Amino acid sequence: MFFLSSLRNNTTIRNIAETCERHRMRFFYTVVLWLLLPYIFLRLLWRARKQPEYLRHVGERFGFYSIRSDKPVIWLHAVSVGETRATQSLVTRLCATYPGHQILLTHTTPTGRAAGEQLYGNSVLRVYLPYDYPFAVNNFLRHFRPQLGILMETEIWFNLIHACHKTGAPLLLLNARMSEKSARGYARFSHLTHNALSELAAIAAQTADDAARLTNLGARDVSVMGNLKFDIVPQPAMLELGRQLREQFGMARKVFLAASTRDGEEELLLNALKKIHIPDLLLVIVPRHPQRFAEVAHLLDQRSIAFQYRSANRTVSAEVQVVLGDSMGEMFAYYAAADLAFIGGSLLPYGGQNLIEACAVGTPVLIGPHTHNFAEATRLAIGAGAAVQVQNSDGLVAELQRLLGNPDSLCEMQKKCAGFVKFNRGATDKSLRIIKSFTGQ
Repeated sequence: MFFLSSLRNNTTIRNIAETCERHRMRFFYTVVLWLLLPYIFLRLLWRARKQPEYLRHVGERFGFYSIRSDKPVIWLHAVSVGETRATQSLVTRLCATYPGHQILLTHTTPTGRAAGEQLYGNSVLRVYLPYDYPFAVNNFLRHFRPQLGILMETEIWFNLIHACHKTGAPLLLLNARMSEKSARGYARFSHLTHNALSELAAIAAQTADDAARLTNLGARDVSVMGNLKFDIVPQPAMLELGRQLREQFGMARKVFLAASTRDGEEELLLNALKKIHIPDLLLVIVPRHPQRFAEVAHLLDQRSIAFQYRSANRTVSAEVQVVLGDSMGEMFAYYAAADLAFIGGSLLPYGGQNLIEACAVGTPVLIGPHTHNFAEATRLAIGAGAAVQVQNSDGLVAELQRLLGNPDSLCEMQKKCAGFVKFNRGATDKSLRIIKSFTGQ
């Protein structure tokens, strides 16, 4: 009896000690945030040099909002463009399933917010998620009083999660991914990370590997749901725009799309262009970030390469070698207008971008060696024959030459794209089942 009592007391003391340690770590984390406050304002000013939108709605980033809802709120957080597009199938289903609720979409970047406006118009509310200061996240929760919150992909904000846990608002982490690099980073703050993950109401990961890394960091009962990006269906308007773009590009020309390129990759692609022997090849470059449009245009001017802006919206003449995609929200149309696409962020160590959108419209994909942001989707696409991975720009040239010079091989890849996407759908249904278990509907 004495032994059991002693053991119980030791367990209680250990639990108290662990709780104190979590509070202590979160306190130090918050202190660091306050010390970083001047840097946050400087960063907003710095980013506003190229994107003035960063200086709009600054109050929202600290939990002060002018809009509100008189309906129960279901809240989704999607950081930027990629995460916002990934919510499309889920938001559509939520609007249909919960017509008496207001969908609130929060973002971190202006481009994410713009993408939300383009996709959903006035059917959802859009605001910035506040920085992770306790007063700011508490203001956010008091103002909107969400019935349910959903974080998309890899968004672990310690004070936000703890505030939701304290107020009883279920907070889910859906479409979750956790790369090895991110897992190592979170493991450095093991107490904070373990506590945050344990306070989430549910976690559903994209892959078994993501689930295992989250579990190792302290998450409990992590399910695997697949990737919401497979459930996105191109809008007819985007497919029609793709047809119009192809007519502008020239039906007889081969069109190679470099999608979501990152700093340094355009130079590699333009060097590679000199080695390609495909008559009348048209290269379409769409930089990942709109603030780099002018930078890429300057690079083309420096090399005396004849180019045309997409925004010119006119027929591309035969002497034009490059079209610079200076528009937002038209990626499906660009893919639909191309014979073959390279997925940016993968030739240099940025981790790659989403290749599923290209495959969804039947456009085969070339991708570089750096794909850790989309490792599982890349592996599945290569295995399905919808994508080819290259190790460098020379390999890109060789595959580009081979595929555009062999219509039968290209056509076979196009057929495999559709099968690859169709086989991996279903994440939206799984997400909705999890959500319903918390809303009682």
